[in-house]
Amino acid sequence: MFDHCLYFNTTALARVVEREWAAAFKPLGLTPPQGFLLRLVLARPGLSQHELASELTIARPTATRLLDGLQALGLVERRDAAHDARHWAVFPTPAAQAIHAGLNTASGQVTKRIQRQIGEENFTDTVSKVRGVCSALK
Repeated sequence: MFDHCLYFNTTALARVVEREWAAAFKPLGLTPPQGFLLRLVLARPGLSQHELASELTIARPTATRLLDGLQALGLVERRDAAHDARHWAVFPTPAAQAIHAGLNTASGQVTKRIQRQIGEENFTDTVSKVRGVCSALK
């Protein structure tokens, strides 16, 4: 019935993948959205909340809620942005630095497991096509 429905199939895939990432990040006390946001903050400290939301393709209020949660866990801190006092720059804390390797390991393990299950070429092709479709629809 839904063989040719982009919405149904991408949403079904998202739910399956969400479960994989949830299991991977659970030992770190993070949800997948928190984990990906924290990985971005660790990779590019000092981005504004707006830049983080844009990079992750999420709404700014969603980014704010995720940052609030990460801040409550002691993993990020907001500082006045040097270029504009109306904005916050987000930086990882020492606690975030301490779990950085574990976060990357968990991410790598999920990716490798999915690649084994569906094949590395299929994985790479699927990610590339999904990114292309997303970009074309923006």
